[in-house]
Amino acid sequence: MQRNDAAFARLAKAIEPIEPEDCASSSRLKSRIYSALMRQAASAGPLRSLAETKAEGHGLCLWEELVRISPLPAGYKRLNLCHLCHARVLGEAMENAPLPWKDCPYAKFQKG
Repeated sequence: MQRNDAAFARLAKAIEPIEPEDCASSSRLKSRIYSALMRQAASAGPLRSLAETKAEGHGLCLWEELVRISPLPAGYKRLNLCHLCHARVLGEAMENAPLPWKDCPYAKFQKG
């Protein structure tokens, strides 16, 4: 067993470390993963309400904020609004997509 440990230690020493910028994921991949996670969360049951999300200190995008302050029934305020947004479509399809919205996860992925 110790012989294997020494061999692995030599191997690890010989490997060059990977710099974070060398293995950064594309914004398209990040967007697709986020979309898949949101679909999975939404399929498991109602999402946290927009008011709860904001109260916990998380930002809401322009569209989420509009839904939060609108007089819609509570069920609408627990929907995955990103699924309907064109920012998701652009984020999943383009690198450097022109997404200016504050607190939009897809816009954040485009910035790095």
